[in-house]
Amino acid sequence: MSLESARLLEAIIDNAIDGIITIDNRGIVESINPAASTLFGYQPDEVIGNNVSMLMPEPDKSRHDGYIHNYKTTGEKKIIGIGREVLGKKKDGSTFPFRLAVSEVFYKNKNIFTGFIHDLTKEKAAEDKLRQHALELEDMVSERTKDLIKLVSELERAKSDVSLSLEKEKELNQMKSRFVSMASHEFRTPLSSVQLSASLIERYAEKPDLQNVLKHTNRIRGSVQLLNNILNDFLSLEKLEAGRVVVNKQDINLVQLSEEITEEMQLICKKNQHIVYQHTGAIGTFWLDSHLTKSSIINLVSNAIKYSGEDTFIEFTTEIKDDQCIICVKDNGIGIPKEDQRNLFEPFFRAHNTGNIPGTGLGLNIVKRYIELMDGTLDYHSAINEGAMFKMTFQQ
Repeated sequence: MSLESARLLEAIIDNAIDGIITIDNRGIVESINPAASTLFGYQPDEVIGNNVSMLMPEPDKSRHDGYIHNYKTTGEKKIIGIGREVLGKKKDGSTFPFRLAVSEVFYKNKNIFTGFIHDLTKEKAAEDKLRQHALELEDMVSERTKDLIKLVSELERAKSDVSLSLEKEKELNQMKSRFVSMASHEFRTPLSSVQLSASLIERYAEKPDLQNVLKHTNRIRGSVQLLNNILNDFLSLEKLEAGRVVVNKQDINLVQLSEEITEEMQLICKKNQHIVYQHTGAIGTFWLDSHLTKSSIINLVSNAIKYSGEDTFIEFTTEIKDDQCIICVKDNGIGIPKEDQRNLFEPFFRAHNTGNIPGTGLGLNIVKRYIELMDGTLDYHSAINEGAMFKMTFQQ
Protein backbone atom coordinates (compact mmCIF):
# COMPACT_ATOMS: atom_id res chain seq x y z
CA MET A 1 0.00 0.00 0.00
CA SER A 2 1.41 3.42 -0.97
CA LEU A 3 1.96 6.11 1.65
CA GLU A 4 -0.73 8.25 0.05
CA SER A 5 -3.23 5.35 0.14
CA ALA A 6 -2.37 4.64 3.78
CA ARG A 7 -2.97 8.28 4.72
CA LEU A 8 -6.29 8.28 2.87
CA LEU A 9 -7.40 5.11 4.70
CA GLU A 10 -6.35 6.60 8.03
CA ALA A 11 -8.29 9.81 7.31
CA ILE A 12 -11.41 7.81 6.39
CA ILE A 13 -11.22 5.78 9.62
CA ASP A 14 -10.53 8.85 11.79
CA ASN A 15 -13.50 10.76 10.34
CA ALA A 16 -15.97 7.88 10.18
CA ILE A 17 -19.33 8.55 11.87
CA ASP A 18 -19.46 5.00 13.26
CA GLY A 19 -16.94 3.59 15.72
CA ILE A 20 -14.19 1.28 14.44
CA ILE A 21 -12.07 -0.93 16.75
CA THR A 22 -9.48 -3.54 15.76
CA ILE A 23 -8.28 -6.39 18.01
CA ASP A 24 -5.83 -9.25 17.62
CA ASN A 25 -6.67 -12.93 18.01
CA ARG A 26 -6.20 -12.65 21.79
CA GLY A 27 -8.82 -9.91 22.09
CA ILE A 28 -6.27 -7.13 22.67
CA VAL A 29 -7.25 -3.72 21.22
CA GLU A 30 -4.81 -2.54 18.54
CA SER A 31 -6.64 0.60 17.39
CA ILE A 32 -9.74 2.67 18.16
CA ASN A 33 -10.99 5.58 16.05
CA PRO A 34 -12.23 8.95 17.47
CA ALA A 35 -15.92 8.05 17.01
CA ALA A 36 -15.51 4.90 19.12
CA SER A 37 -13.48 6.79 21.76
CA THR A 38 -16.30 9.33 22.07
CA LEU A 39 -18.96 6.63 22.30
CA PHE A 40 -17.22 4.76 25.12
CA GLY A 41 -15.82 7.86 26.87
CA TYR A 42 -12.18 6.67 26.85
CA GLN A 43 -9.00 8.21 25.48
CA PRO A 44 -7.37 5.90 22.89
CA ASP A 45 -4.35 5.16 25.13
CA GLU A 46 -6.75 3.96 27.89
CA VAL A 47 -8.07 1.24 25.60
CA ILE A 48 -5.24 0.24 23.23
CA GLY A 49 -3.24 -2.67 24.66
CA ASN A 50 -6.14 -3.82 26.89
CA ASN A 51 -8.62 -6.62 26.34
CA VAL A 52 -11.66 -5.41 24.39
CA SER A 53 -13.87 -7.00 27.07
CA MET A 54 -13.32 -3.82 29.13
CA LEU A 55 -15.92 -2.25 26.82
CA MET A 56 -18.52 -4.94 27.56
CA PRO A 57 -20.99 -5.40 30.43
CA GLU A 58 -21.60 -8.84 31.93
CA PRO A 59 -22.19 -11.55 30.83
CA ASP A 60 -20.50 -10.75 27.48
CA LYS A 61 -17.39 -9.49 29.28
CA SER A 62 -16.67 -12.87 30.90
CA ARG A 63 -17.62 -14.84 27.81
CA HIS A 64 -15.69 -12.87 25.19
CA ASP A 65 -12.32 -14.65 25.48
CA GLY A 66 -14.24 -17.93 25.26
CA TYR A 67 -15.83 -16.78 21.99
CA ILE A 68 -12.39 -16.14 20.45
CA HIS A 69 -10.96 -19.40 21.80
CA ASN A 70 -13.94 -21.37 20.45
CA TYR A 71 -13.53 -19.76 17.02
CA LYS A 72 -9.80 -20.50 16.92
CA THR A 73 -10.46 -24.11 17.99
CA THR A 74 -13.56 -25.02 15.97
CA GLY A 75 -13.82 -22.29 13.31
CA GLU A 76 -17.46 -21.70 14.32
CA LYS A 77 -18.48 -18.06 13.64
CA LYS A 78 -21.08 -16.59 15.98
CA ILE A 79 -20.67 -12.90 15.15
CA ILE A 80 -18.08 -12.60 12.38
CA GLY A 81 -19.71 -11.63 9.10
CA ILE A 82 -23.19 -11.72 10.69
CA GLY A 83 -23.62 -8.76 13.02
CA ARG A 84 -26.06 -8.27 15.87
CA GLU A 85 -27.32 -5.79 18.46
CA VAL A 86 -25.29 -5.72 21.70
CA LEU A 87 -24.68 -3.50 24.74
CA GLY A 88 -21.51 -1.48 25.25
CA LYS A 89 -20.11 -0.31 28.58
CA LYS A 90 -18.88 3.29 28.87
CA LYS A 91 -16.05 4.47 31.10
CA ASP A 92 -18.60 5.82 33.62
CA GLY A 93 -20.15 2.36 33.90
CA SER A 94 -23.35 3.14 31.96
CA THR A 95 -24.39 0.99 29.02
CA PHE A 96 -25.76 1.81 25.58
CA PRO A 97 -27.11 -0.26 22.65
CA PHE A 98 -25.27 -0.53 19.37
CA ARG A 99 -25.24 -2.63 16.21
CA LEU A 100 -21.96 -4.58 15.93
CA ALA A 101 -20.58 -5.91 12.65
CA VAL A 102 -17.32 -7.86 12.82
CA SER A 103 -15.00 -8.75 9.94
CA GLU A 104 -11.79 -10.80 9.93
CA VAL A 105 -8.66 -9.71 8.06
CA PHE A 106 -5.41 -11.66 7.55
CA TYR A 107 -2.54 -9.19 7.59
CA LYS A 108 1.19 -9.92 7.95
CA ASN A 109 0.61 -13.54 9.01
CA LYS A 110 -1.82 -12.69 11.78
CA ASN A 111 -5.59 -12.41 12.29
CA ILE A 112 -7.06 -8.98 12.89
CA PHE A 113 -10.74 -8.58 13.83
CA THR A 114 -12.42 -5.26 12.97
CA GLY A 115 -15.57 -4.21 14.79
CA PHE A 116 -17.86 -1.60 13.25
CA ILE A 117 -20.05 0.08 15.89
CA HIS A 118 -23.29 1.94 15.05
CA ASP A 119 -24.86 3.70 18.07
CA LEU A 120 -28.57 2.80 18.48
CA THR A 121 -29.29 5.05 21.47
CA LYS A 122 -31.53 7.50 19.57
CA GLU A 123 -33.31 4.74 17.65
CA LYS A 124 -34.03 2.79 20.86
CA ALA A 125 -35.27 5.95 22.60
CA ALA A 126 -37.64 6.61 19.69
CA GLU A 127 -38.86 2.99 19.81
CA ASP A 128 -39.42 3.23 23.59
CA LYS A 129 -41.40 6.46 23.18
CA LEU A 130 -43.52 4.97 20.42
CA ARG A 131 -44.04 1.82 22.50
CA GLN A 132 -45.20 3.97 25.42
CA HIS A 133 -47.69 5.78 23.15
CA ALA A 134 -48.96 2.39 21.96
CA LEU A 135 -49.41 1.20 25.56
CA GLU A 136 -51.33 4.36 26.43
CA LEU A 137 -53.55 3.84 23.39
CA GLU A 138 -54.11 0.20 24.38
CA ASP A 139 -55.12 1.32 27.88
CA MET A 140 -57.58 3.82 26.41
CA VAL A 141 -59.11 1.20 24.10
CA SER A 142 -59.18 -1.28 27.02
CA GLU A 143 -61.16 1.15 29.18
CA ARG A 144 -63.62 1.85 26.39
CA THR A 145 -63.88 -1.88 25.65
CA LYS A 146 -65.06 -2.42 29.24
CA ASP A 147 -68.01 -0.14 28.45
CA LEU A 148 -68.62 -2.14 25.29
CA ILE A 149 -68.54 -5.42 27.24
CA LYS A 150 -71.05 -3.93 29.67
CA LEU A 151 -73.31 -3.02 26.75
CA VAL A 152 -73.03 -6.54 25.31
CA SER A 153 -73.92 -7.88 28.76
CA GLU A 154 -77.03 -5.68 28.80
CA LEU A 155 -77.98 -6.97 25.35
CA GLU A 156 -77.66 -10.55 26.56
CA ARG A 157 -79.84 -9.84 29.61
CA ALA A 158 -82.40 -8.19 27.34
CA LYS A 159 -82.40 -11.33 25.20
CA SER A 160 -83.45 -13.49 28.18
CA ASP A 161 -86.42 -11.19 28.87
CA VAL A 162 -87.90 -10.96 25.37
CA SER A 163 -90.76 -13.03 24.10
CA LEU A 164 -89.98 -16.64 23.28
CA SER A 165 -91.67 -16.28 19.93
CA LEU A 166 -89.57 -17.34 16.95
CA GLU A 167 -90.03 -13.97 15.24
CA LYS A 168 -88.68 -12.01 18.20
CA GLU A 169 -85.79 -14.44 18.59
CA LYS A 170 -84.97 -14.06 14.92
CA GLU A 171 -84.99 -10.24 15.15
CA LEU A 172 -82.67 -10.29 18.15
CA ASN A 173 -80.23 -12.64 16.41
CA GLN A 174 -80.22 -10.40 13.35
CA MET A 175 -79.46 -7.37 15.52
CA LYS A 176 -76.64 -9.22 17.26
CA SER A 177 -75.21 -10.30 13.91
CA ARG A 178 -75.29 -6.70 12.65
CA PHE A 179 -73.61 -5.56 15.86
CA VAL A 180 -70.77 -8.09 15.54
CA SER A 181 -70.30 -7.21 11.86
CA MET A 182 -70.37 -3.46 12.53
CA ALA A 183 -68.11 -3.61 15.60
CA SER A 184 -65.50 -5.82 13.95
CA HIS A 185 -65.35 -3.56 10.88
CA GLU A 186 -65.56 -0.17 12.61
CA PHE A 187 -62.93 -1.07 15.23
CA ARG A 188 -60.58 -2.77 12.77
CA THR A 189 -60.36 0.20 10.39
CA PRO A 190 -59.05 2.85 12.86
CA LEU A 191 -56.87 0.32 14.71
CA SER A 192 -55.28 -0.75 11.41
CA SER A 193 -54.61 2.91 10.68
CA VAL A 194 -52.99 3.30 14.11
CA GLN A 195 -50.83 0.20 13.57
CA LEU A 196 -49.69 1.31 10.10
CA SER A 197 -48.95 4.88 11.23
CA ALA A 198 -46.97 3.61 14.24
CA SER A 199 -44.84 1.43 11.95
CA LEU A 200 -44.21 4.34 9.59
CA ILE A 201 -43.26 6.62 12.50
CA GLU A 202 -40.55 4.09 13.45
CA ARG A 203 -39.17 4.30 9.92
CA TYR A 204 -39.22 8.10 9.85
CA ALA A 205 -37.62 8.22 13.32
CA GLU A 206 -34.46 6.54 11.95
CA LYS A 207 -34.04 9.38 9.45
CA PRO A 208 -35.78 12.32 11.14
CA ASP A 209 -38.75 13.45 9.04
CA LEU A 210 -40.92 15.62 11.30
CA GLN A 211 -43.52 16.39 8.64
CA ASN A 212 -44.31 12.72 8.02
CA VAL A 213 -44.19 11.92 11.76
CA LEU A 214 -46.74 14.70 12.43
CA LYS A 215 -48.94 13.46 9.57
CA HIS A 216 -49.15 10.00 11.10
CA THR A 217 -49.57 11.18 14.71
CA ASN A 218 -52.54 13.26 13.45
CA ARG A 219 -53.88 10.14 11.75
CA ILE A 220 -53.55 8.26 15.05
CA ARG A 221 -55.44 11.04 16.87
CA GLY A 222 -58.17 10.96 14.22
CA SER A 223 -58.51 7.19 14.56
CA VAL A 224 -58.73 7.43 18.35
CA GLN A 225 -61.42 10.14 17.98
CA LEU A 226 -63.37 7.83 15.66
CA LEU A 227 -63.19 5.07 18.28
CA ASN A 228 -64.40 7.54 20.91
CA ASN A 229 -67.37 8.51 18.72
CA ILE A 230 -68.28 4.86 18.21
CA LEU A 231 -68.10 4.12 21.93
CA ASN A 232 -70.08 7.26 22.79
CA ASP A 233 -72.89 5.92 20.57
CA PHE A 234 -72.74 2.64 22.49
CA LEU A 235 -72.94 4.49 25.82
CA SER A 236 -75.88 6.63 24.64
CA LEU A 237 -77.75 3.48 23.61
CA GLU A 238 -76.92 1.83 26.93
CA LYS A 239 -78.36 4.80 28.87
CA LEU A 240 -81.52 4.71 26.76
CA GLU A 241 -81.92 0.97 27.26
CA ALA A 242 -81.42 1.38 31.02
CA GLY A 243 -83.97 4.22 31.18
CA ARG A 244 -81.37 6.61 32.60
CA VAL A 245 -81.95 9.47 30.13
CA VAL A 246 -83.70 12.29 32.01
CA VAL A 247 -85.62 14.90 30.00
CA ASN A 248 -85.16 18.46 31.25
CA LYS A 249 -87.41 20.73 29.18
CA GLN A 250 -87.12 24.51 29.42
CA ASP A 251 -87.41 27.56 27.20
CA ILE A 252 -84.30 27.40 25.00
CA ASN A 253 -83.09 29.88 22.40
CA LEU A 254 -83.35 27.54 19.43
CA VAL A 255 -81.93 30.07 16.94
CA GLN A 256 -78.81 30.70 19.00
CA LEU A 257 -78.32 26.96 19.58
CA SER A 258 -78.73 26.25 15.86
CA GLU A 259 -76.23 28.96 14.87
CA GLU A 260 -73.68 27.51 17.29
CA ILE A 261 -74.20 24.00 15.88
CA THR A 262 -73.85 25.32 12.31
CA GLU A 263 -70.55 27.04 13.13
CA GLU A 264 -69.23 23.95 14.96
CA MET A 265 -70.21 21.44 12.25
CA GLN A 266 -68.90 23.63 9.40
CA LEU A 267 -65.38 22.90 10.70
CA ILE A 268 -65.70 19.20 9.82
CA CYS A 269 -67.32 19.68 6.41
CA LYS A 270 -65.71 18.29 3.28
CA LYS A 271 -64.13 20.52 0.64
CA ASN A 272 -66.58 23.25 -0.43
CA GLN A 273 -69.41 21.73 1.61
CA HIS A 274 -71.55 24.45 3.18
CA ILE A 275 -74.25 24.30 5.85
CA VAL A 276 -76.94 26.89 5.14
CA TYR A 277 -79.05 27.71 8.22
CA GLN A 278 -82.32 29.66 8.16
CA HIS A 279 -85.02 30.35 10.78
CA THR A 280 -88.65 31.19 10.06
CA GLY A 281 -90.89 32.90 12.61
CA ALA A 282 -90.86 35.94 14.86
CA ILE A 283 -90.14 33.84 17.97
CA GLY A 284 -86.81 32.09 18.52
CA THR A 285 -87.46 30.19 21.75
CA PHE A 286 -89.28 26.91 22.39
CA TRP A 287 -89.94 24.44 25.23
CA LEU A 288 -87.32 21.67 24.62
CA ASP A 289 -84.46 19.77 26.26
CA SER A 290 -81.30 21.59 25.16
CA HIS A 291 -78.96 18.57 25.36
CA LEU A 292 -81.26 16.10 23.58
CA THR A 293 -82.13 18.66 20.89
CA LYS A 294 -78.48 19.52 20.24
CA SER A 295 -77.45 15.85 20.11
CA SER A 296 -80.23 15.07 17.65
CA ILE A 297 -79.41 17.98 15.32
CA ILE A 298 -75.65 17.23 15.40
CA ASN A 299 -76.33 13.60 14.53
CA LEU A 300 -78.50 14.50 11.54
CA VAL A 301 -76.09 17.20 10.27
CA SER A 302 -73.15 14.81 10.74
CA ASN A 303 -74.94 12.20 8.62
CA ALA A 304 -75.62 14.83 5.94
CA ILE A 305 -71.91 15.69 5.86
CA LYS A 306 -70.80 12.03 5.69
CA TYR A 307 -73.22 10.94 3.01
CA SER A 308 -72.90 14.02 0.77
CA GLY A 309 -70.04 14.80 -1.56
CA GLU A 310 -67.77 17.79 -1.93
CA ASP A 311 -69.14 21.07 -3.39
CA THR A 312 -72.63 20.50 -1.92
CA PHE A 313 -75.05 22.41 0.30
CA ILE A 314 -76.70 21.10 3.47
CA GLU A 315 -79.98 22.87 4.28
CA PHE A 316 -80.68 23.29 8.00
CA THR A 317 -83.90 25.11 8.94
CA THR A 318 -85.93 25.85 12.06
CA GLU A 319 -89.50 27.18 12.21
CA ILE A 320 -91.56 28.25 15.21
CA LYS A 321 -95.22 29.05 14.50
CA ASP A 322 -97.96 29.26 17.12
CA ASP A 323 -97.45 26.20 19.36
CA GLN A 324 -95.41 24.18 16.87
CA CYS A 325 -91.66 23.84 16.25
CA ILE A 326 -90.18 22.19 13.15
CA ILE A 327 -86.48 21.39 12.73
CA CYS A 328 -85.37 20.12 9.32
CA VAL A 329 -82.04 18.86 7.88
CA LYS A 330 -81.80 18.19 4.14
CA ASP A 331 -78.90 17.04 1.94
CA ASN A 332 -78.24 16.03 -1.67
CA GLY A 333 -76.17 12.93 -0.85
CA ILE A 334 -76.34 9.24 -1.71
CA GLY A 335 -79.83 8.80 -0.27
CA ILE A 336 -81.38 5.74 1.38
CA PRO A 337 -82.44 2.78 -0.79
CA LYS A 338 -86.19 2.17 -0.59
CA GLU A 339 -85.74 -1.47 0.46
CA ASP A 340 -83.62 -0.37 3.47
CA GLN A 341 -86.01 2.30 4.76
CA ARG A 342 -88.22 -0.07 6.76
CA ASN A 343 -85.20 -0.96 8.96
CA LEU A 344 -83.79 2.57 9.10
CA PHE A 345 -84.29 3.15 12.84
CA GLU A 346 -83.22 -0.29 14.04
CA PRO A 347 -80.04 -0.43 16.17
CA PHE A 348 -76.84 -1.33 14.27
CA PHE A 349 -78.61 -1.21 10.90
CA ARG A 350 -76.81 0.47 7.99
CA ALA A 351 -78.06 0.90 4.45
CA HIS A 352 -76.40 -1.23 1.77
CA ASN A 353 -75.02 1.77 -0.14
CA THR A 354 -72.92 3.23 2.71
CA GLY A 355 -69.78 1.39 1.56
CA ASN A 356 -66.69 2.32 3.58
CA ILE A 357 -68.24 5.40 5.17
CA PRO A 358 -67.72 4.93 8.95
CA GLY A 359 -70.72 4.63 11.27
CA THR A 360 -72.30 2.48 13.98
CA GLY A 361 -75.87 2.27 12.70
CA LEU A 362 -77.01 3.68 16.06
CA GLY A 363 -77.37 7.38 15.27
CA LEU A 364 -80.90 7.47 13.84
CA ASN A 365 -82.15 5.03 16.47
CA ILE A 366 -80.83 7.34 19.21
CA VAL A 367 -82.24 10.48 17.51
CA LYS A 368 -85.70 8.95 17.13
CA ARG A 369 -85.78 7.92 20.79
CA TYR A 370 -84.54 11.33 21.99
CA ILE A 371 -87.28 13.04 19.97
CA GLU A 372 -89.95 10.70 21.34
CA LEU A 373 -88.73 11.38 24.90
CA MET A 374 -89.46 15.08 24.18
CA ASP A 375 -92.94 14.10 22.86
CA GLY A 376 -91.96 14.91 19.27
CA THR A 377 -92.11 13.03 15.97
CA LEU A 378 -89.45 12.29 13.33
CA ASP A 379 -90.39 12.09 9.65
CA TYR A 380 -88.14 11.60 6.64
CA HIS A 381 -88.12 11.42 2.87
CA SER A 382 -85.31 9.91 0.80
CA ALA A 383 -84.49 8.12 -2.43
CA ILE A 384 -81.22 6.67 -3.70
CA ASN A 385 -78.91 9.36 -5.17
CA GLU A 386 -81.52 12.02 -4.38
CA GLY A 387 -80.42 12.92 -0.84
CA ALA A 388 -82.41 12.75 2.37
CA MET A 389 -84.63 15.05 4.44
CA PHE A 390 -85.29 14.53 8.16
CA LYS A 391 -87.95 16.63 9.97
CA MET A 392 -88.48 16.87 13.74
CA THR A 393 -91.83 18.23 14.87
CA PHE A 394 -92.71 19.34 18.43
CA GLN A 395 -95.94 20.69 19.91
CA GLN A 396 -96.02 23.09 22.86
